[in-house]
Amino acid sequence: MGGTDPAEPVLDRDEVDRALARLAAEHEAIETSLLALQDHAGRRLLEGAELTGVTKERWARTEASIALLWTYFDAYTDALRRAREIRARRRWSSHEDLVALTELVRGACVTVPGSAEAAEGGPDAGRLSRRFTLAELVERMNELYAAGLDVVIAADTVWSALPARIDLLSAELQRTRRLAHSVGVRPGEHPAGDDLERITRTLAKLREQVISDPLAFWIPASGSSAPGGGRPDTTVYDRQAQALEDVRREVEAVLGVRRDAEQRLLKLRDVLSRADRTLAEARTARGEVLAKIAATEVPVVSGPPTALHEQLATAAEYRRRAQWHRLSPLLDALEQKAEDELQRARESLTAVTAPLAVRAELRGRLDAYRAKVARHGLADDPLLVERYDIARRMLWSAPCDLRVAEQAVLRYQQAAAELLGAARVPGQSAPRDDGGTGTP
Repeated sequence: MGGTDPAEPVLDRDEVDRALARLAAEHEAIETSLLALQDHAGRRLLEGAELTGVTKERWARTEASIALLWTYFDAYTDALRRAREIRARRRWSSHEDLVALTELVRGACVTVPGSAEAAEGGPDAGRLSRRFTLAELVERMNELYAAGLDVVIAADTVWSALPARIDLLSAELQRTRRLAHSVGVRPGEHPAGDDLERITRTLAKLREQVISDPLAFWIPASGSSAPGGGRPDTTVYDRQAQALEDVRREVEAVLGVRRDAEQRLLKLRDVLSRADRTLAEARTARGEVLAKIAATEVPVVSGPPTALHEQLATAAEYRRRAQWHRLSPLLDALEQKAEDELQRARESLTAVTAPLAVRAELRGRLDAYRAKVARHGLADDPLLVERYDIARRMLWSAPCDLRVAEQAVLRYQQAAAELLGAARVPGQSAPRDDGGTGTP
């Protein structure tokens, strides 16, 4: 034995008994922890798995540490057994026994062969042997136990979390794939189908990596010294889960197209039909304007939207063949184009019929002033009758010159206002034309 420090006093019987009780309690706690580590599900999985990468390297070191831990524990057990035997010799231990017990309790009395240190790969691996006090041995065992337990818990946590989540996501992937195939979303035909294949390959590879190298997917908690402090790295999993969610939304959009395709096609046909009718009405109105209105520039009316009708026929063919993934973007584009075409047709009709609207407004204004003067008993005034007849002939004859007709209506308004004792019509500056009859 290495002996105790001569400067340290020899323990008395009570101190020896208390020290042995403390050592026994530590021995029991260490034994319980070692047996729990031995039976830990994560350790059994690590022993039976075909490991790769980081986990393979760390588990090889951890296995050596656990073997060294048992070696240390056996040495600790043997030292405690020897101390108990010495204490049990006599009820009242002799001075020699107390010296021996003090050396066992406090001295560097435990020798571990260098082969054990070499297996663990510690800094003293090259030494033939190493001596410990029982306190040092307990501290060393606690370090080895914490390091081994950290590896076991980390691997077990990753194995308990990620494979199950990957399996659930894979099941959701299969359901989405079947749904996608039912609406024509397949690899090579639709980007979402290609995404499904990529996600499938990535999840299969991820599961294989997690099973063989779980510690590669472990993020230790910063600043934590407790065994197993950390969390699984779910970055790749989360990315694939989000990608699958994006595909699922795309498939649901295509399903919505299948569900609403007939109604949307009917609405498209109705919108394009209204656009066609509006354009036909505009063409008819343009001919009427050219025939009835003189000196007026009338916009040209375009023909029916042939390209949109062809695309509508293509959409109907996609629906007939259940090519919903092709129908979806086509309907989205067609609906906006059809609304734009209907609006363009309405604007064209408005532009073409503008001269007729001006003529109608002039007719209404002329009749309104004639009714006004009639209420005042001035309808038979010669000047008003003359100017009314001139304006009416211009507005009800074809072709009608709107500029000349408007001046005729303004002259009638002016004469009516003067006769009614009102001021000249605000904002009008048409010259006085008495038609040769003089002032009334």
